[in-house]
Amino acid sequence: MSDIRRHFSDSIQEGRGVHMKRNWSSRMMFSYFPIFLLTVSILIFLSFLIVGELSRSETNKANRISTGYVVDTLQNALSEVELSVLQEMETNHGYSDFLSGLSDEGDRTRLYSSVKDMRGVLYRNQLIDSIYIYRKWDEKVLTLNGLVDRDVFADRDYLNQALTGSNERNWSDVRPLRLFNSDQTVQVISMSRQLPLPFGAEGMIVVNLSMYRIERMIDDMTGGQVSFMRVVDDQGDLIYAAHRENDIPEGSVLTRIRSDNVGWTFESGIRAGELFAWMSVVSYLWIIIGVLTVVLGTLYILYITRKNYRPIKAMMNRIQALQFREESLDSTSRNELVLIDQALETLINQTMDYQKQHDENLLVQRRQLFLDLIEGERVAFLEDKLERFKPFAVGAVQFAYIAAEINQYDDFRQKYPAKEQNMLKLTLMNLFQELAGDEGLQGWAEWVSGNRIGLMIGCSEDLSADKNMLRILAERCLRWVSDNLGLSLTFAVGPVVDGLDAISKSCTVAETALQHKLSLGRDMVVLSDSLPDRSTLQSYKYLQMLGEIVREFRIADENWRRRVDELFVWFSKDQVKDEDIHMLLHTLIQMLDRELGQLSDSLRRIFGEPSLQGYYSEIEAQTTLTQVQTVMLKWLAEIYRIYVSVNESKSYRAMISEMKIYIEENFENPDLSLKHLSDRFQISGKYASHLFKEEFNMKFVDFLTQLRMQRAEYLLATTSDNLQDIAQKLGYTSSITFGRVFKRVVGVTPGDYRKHRMKPGAQESNN
Repeated sequence: MSDIRRHFSDSIQEGRGVHMKRNWSSRMMFSYFPIFLLTVSILIFLSFLIVGELSRSETNKANRISTGYVVDTLQNALSEVELSVLQEMETNHGYSDFLSGLSDEGDRTRLYSSVKDMRGVLYRNQLIDSIYIYRKWDEKVLTLNGLVDRDVFADRDYLNQALTGSNERNWSDVRPLRLFNSDQTVQVISMSRQLPLPFGAEGMIVVNLSMYRIERMIDDMTGGQVSFMRVVDDQGDLIYAAHRENDIPEGSVLTRIRSDNVGWTFESGIRAGELFAWMSVVSYLWIIIGVLTVVLGTLYILYITRKNYRPIKAMMNRIQALQFREESLDSTSRNELVLIDQALETLINQTMDYQKQHDENLLVQRRQLFLDLIEGERVAFLEDKLERFKPFAVGAVQFAYIAAEINQYDDFRQKYPAKEQNMLKLTLMNLFQELAGDEGLQGWAEWVSGNRIGLMIGCSEDLSADKNMLRILAERCLRWVSDNLGLSLTFAVGPVVDGLDAISKSCTVAETALQHKLSLGRDMVVLSDSLPDRSTLQSYKYLQMLGEIVREFRIADENWRRRVDELFVWFSKDQVKDEDIHMLLHTLIQMLDRELGQLSDSLRRIFGEPSLQGYYSEIEAQTTLTQVQTVMLKWLAEIYRIYVSVNESKSYRAMISEMKIYIEENFENPDLSLKHLSDRFQISGKYASHLFKEEFNMKFVDFLTQLRMQRAEYLLATTSDNLQDIAQKLGYTSSITFGRVFKRVVGVTPGDYRKHRMKPGAQESNN
């Protein structure tokens, strides 16, 4: 490594004079800068062309939209005229009178009214030039000026053509119109319809629209300075040019839209069409220029790259002259950049490894200094390390130790992978130090074991005068971790000491306080001031309390629950250590096992090794005395329930057996009932029925009836007593009741049973 560095240093010294005059970066910049400028310029011009093409496309689109608007407006106007006229013809009965000739009889007021109505249609539709109605039966034509014979009517040629029905479109081609010989000729398009609607044969109406007014409407919707528009027929002949412009350049039409109503084609375009054509030519020219620029730029880059490669070649010669280890550089590689990369990577990796190892050593040494201090190592022997790491400011004179432990550490290890565990632990270290700084204290946190972290607190003021500050800090750390990380911790605050030499005493007290977290923990914070003065457990008192709990269990006295509550009250009052609490609870379970464990299979299972291990694990996983008490009561309640059930099972079997014997001996008693049994055996009738059902799987009434019917079969088969005597011997007051029950159970009446001389049980065997 030293040879490589020295060789590179010599190379730098040799080339320093050349680099002072012209360094490599400057040469590269001036080499590629011209082609960069040229390429950027071409791209700018191409962008302008693209914008021009987009503008042209949008212009075409706008032109088509405007032309479509003109066509739609015209078609709507024609449709509106057609609808208005047809609606007038259908709703005004005066026209029907004219076609039938009623308006000509006598007073011609009706005829004049029809002419007036026709003038109203003309006034309401500005595009209409004239209207006339042809009456077939006398070949008269009603115009706005009166009646005219068809033979002398000036527009008779179109009328004859309309009567033949040769016009396929709604509106005719543009044609000249003169209704009277004295009128001037005007250009119109005409629509004809048979009357009455829809397909009548009495006459015809002809509506003529003024082309002059249609042209004015089109002129109003087109801008003559920007665009042009012309209208041609199906043969391509010009019908109309907007703004009277007939000199439209060839090939400048952008949009063509045909109107089916009139058979016209609307052609439109932009007046500056030549400019767009030139832009297209220029765009192709610039594409050619762009391709040539790319080719020339490629040739220039090849040339300048070969020219600028010479310094790299010189560098390669120097690197290849070095003797690298085989595992660090592949000397057989012919790629110069790979060789350079491998050489630099070797240097960088070795530097990073060295830095990483150095940082890890610092972390290990810092943690070791922390452990030395809490283990009581004298500060005089640690002066060098304290001066190197400086965990506290010079003015810190009073110190305290706070211990924090992760509750349910096994669950924490199962929930998070190893990488996330390390990240969370590092987060807790930094968090505690920052929160201590927020309180105006100096903090130094390190993990002293897998589930326990220590926090040294240093202060330049009199920390012992305000011990509440340490409790507030611990509670703040507890809340932050619970709310943001979801972890459960227990904090123990040690006493304030003077100087780092005494920090081990504060640590010892805090570690001892953690052993009392069940009995002293208030919101998971244990204060050293709350520790009991006595160090021994009053075993005799607690063993006596455990014996009383077991005795009350044995006699099935519910008072054992109150005894357990008193036990936990004494745990809290005596501030018993966590391990002692666990030991006493284990002792209670063992005593119950000796007294009750062999009474039944259920109790043997619950006191078995797998069940007990699960119980012990659940007890030790709890973090507060209340939680331990809840688990303990739940466990004892389950044992008590099973124990009571076993005792009751043994007693009620004896009672049921005695009850069965009593029923068999007294079934002929007419007063035998559930109430009689409840009075006899001092139990409720409902409970007696339940016990009977559980033991014999049948109701008491069914069992009693079965005994009586078996006795009845015997008496019927072996005696000649009448049915009333037999019924009374069986406990029935009436032979009718006896007969009904006998038939329901046996299947035949008592008389039939005796008549056929059936033997007792024969009916059952036949069934």
